[in-house]
Amino acid sequence: MFDALHALFRNPKDYKTPLPPTDAKHALGALLVRAAKADSVYLVEEIETVDQILALRNGLNPLEATQMRAACEKLERAMPATEALAAILKVAISEEEREATLRALWTVVFADGIKKAEEEQVLSQIEEVLGVSRDRALVLQWQET
Repeated sequence: MFDALHALFRNPKDYKTPLPPTDAKHALGALLVRAAKADSVYLVEEIETVDQILALRNGLNPLEATQMRAACEKLERAMPATEALAAILKVAISEEEREATLRALWTVVFADGIKKAEEEQVLSQIEEVLGVSRDRALVLQWQET
């Protein structure tokens, strides 16, 4: 009987939960999470900022935003290539939205008050895929500081 209960609560090796859709909304959320984790530290301030951005951009209440972030965290872990996530956005959103996306990413990066080289590297990759010039990206970055 103990073995049956133990089997019920352990995670079988072949069990996988489904990924959220890889649409533009979830790709943005996954990129926000990736930017927050770029320095290998995922702080409460960054998580709260991701939730706020998801709520604002998707018309969600706080609980819905938290649930969406959780789904985006799952997507971020499953998709190793930052460029692949950014490419989803590039084809789905306008140039104006690409710039708004970069501003949102910089907001997450600056949420902890410290800008690190790892974070800049991730954002540089995203800028390149989105087709935003480095000069324009610097302007957007300074708008967020």
